[in-house]
Amino acid sequence: MTPVAVVPVAEVQVEGIDEWWRANRLAAPSLFREEFAVAIELISSAPRIGRRQRRAGIPGLRRVLLRATRYHVYYAPSADGLSLYVLAVWSSLRGKGPPLSTLG
Repeated sequence: MTPVAVVPVAEVQVEGIDEWWRANRLAAPSLFREEFAVAIELISSAPRIGRRQRRAGIPGLRRVLLRATRYHVYYAPSADGLSLYVLAVWSSLRGKGPPLSTLG
């Protein structure tokens, strides 16, 4: 299993999405958080599972789709390749991806 960390910007996105989901999806208020947790386990066990994304300055960037909630989880390996970072969680309905920065 590869360790996965959620960067602060993505953590804010996750919290905001979860808050909105719980307030507006009363039939399945915990669906987003559950689906996000499954995605983290998946990328931890199979880091190359996501679709490759080509963005300047972010080598190895990939995304996976949360099918039920329709969000993409964008992630990339650390510089040493020993861990992964979730960089953004973004609605697949927005039409274009999130603003991303390098891991520094």
